[in-house]
Amino acid sequence: MNEDKSFSDSIYEGQTHLAEREVSAFIGAVTELYGEEQARLSAEDWLDESELMDSPPRAEVRHWRAVTIVASARLANRVNIGAASSKAAPHIDK
Repeated sequence: MNEDKSFSDSIYEGQTHLAEREVSAFIGAVTELYGEEQARLSAEDWLDESELMDSPPRAEVRHWRAVTIVASARLANRVNIGAASSKAAPHIDK
């Protein structure tokens, strides 16, 4: 029984490490390309999506890249909507 717990903890630690690497790389790229505000919003999107994953929390395999893809799609939508809004109503200095 102790072996099962140790194996389970090992899997959990491995998955946690993979998730941390994935979200860190994603947020780093978003920060570099779009700034801190979009990075903050994207981190929230990533965490929200990770909670919606179908696999149970201690599953042996989790697809963190799929979480990043969904968060990236949300970012693209947000950025495209913002760009469209700024084109529709340009700022005019008086």
